[in-house]
Amino acid sequence: MRIAVDVMGGDHGPAEAVAGACKALEENSAITQVLLVGQPATIKSALRPHAETDRLRIVPAADVLTMDNKPVEALRRKKDTSIARAVALLKEGEADALVSPGNTGGIVAAATLGFRTIEGIDRPALAAVIPAPANEFLLLDAGANVECKPAHLAQFAVLGNTYATEVQGKTQPRVGLLNVGSEDVKGTEMIREAHQLCRGLNLNFVGNLEGRDLFSNHADVVVTDGFVGNIVLKTTEGLAAGLFGWLREAMEENPKRQLGAFLTKNAFRSIQERHDPDTLGGAPLLGLRRPVMIVHGNARAAAIAKALAQAATAVSQKLTQRIAAATEALNS
Repeated sequence: MRIAVDVMGGDHGPAEAVAGACKALEENSAITQVLLVGQPATIKSALRPHAETDRLRIVPAADVLTMDNKPVEALRRKKDTSIARAVALLKEGEADALVSPGNTGGIVAAATLGFRTIEGIDRPALAAVIPAPANEFLLLDAGANVECKPAHLAQFAVLGNTYATEVQGKTQPRVGLLNVGSEDVKGTEMIREAHQLCRGLNLNFVGNLEGRDLFSNHADVVVTDGFVGNIVLKTTEGLAAGLFGWLREAMEENPKRQLGAFLTKNAFRSIQERHDPDTLGGAPLLGLRRPVMIVHGNARAAAIAKALAQAATAVSQKLTQRIAAATEALNS
């Protein structure tokens, strides 16, 4: 299988994306070729520390969609961005999946315009896996759609339910709607309408969830709009990093605590690894007709490599086709 990588969009430049692509090729023989999309001179420079292989191919793209660009406006003005070219490779059948650490809005816009959403889905949703003490839950939308209508949230519930069932192997996943209260009458008009729509779907809908419920094993799929979802995602990431730093400082205050830290270091390491962005890799953009994996903008090589592995799994498992079929059945 062939995976296109937008190497120009990340915070650390092409070096990390190129290193991640090389790492993925070393670890995954199922990936027959990685297409490095971007400015050739910059990519060739990033490739110098790595062994040559014919499984890498450079695809030229002159422009870069930066994090500061307004996505739709920039895509119209910059005709040859790396993300637009990578999307074109999928559309033209030259690649089977796409990985990008670039501007999320730009990826969503380019992919939606490039090959559209599957039938019954108006907008794609970014699905992030969030580790919790007793389980992990799927959060969507995690940042693709800042403003949503009630029908969009209902569709996200369908997408999340399908992904949890088809990919994560969960039977009757619990689907909840993030709100300011558990009662049906709570929340904005949009949330209340979405609640009624979700209740009418053939889902294991558990109703509204409050923020304090997220890490208490109340749901397998948590539905919200991209504005709230992205805040939840980044708050969770920041809190996890802060807590580990806080614990490390507290454990080093005196010899007794240092001994306790030594005895429990493996436990702390396992928890930290569950929250490590490099371990989590990328988040799938669900609802599109092709597999697209979005990686955090500050992702390092390990996270890029993990995202390529996830994209390869999505292709081999025919994820988009399975989601389309399951979504059609559920919507009907």
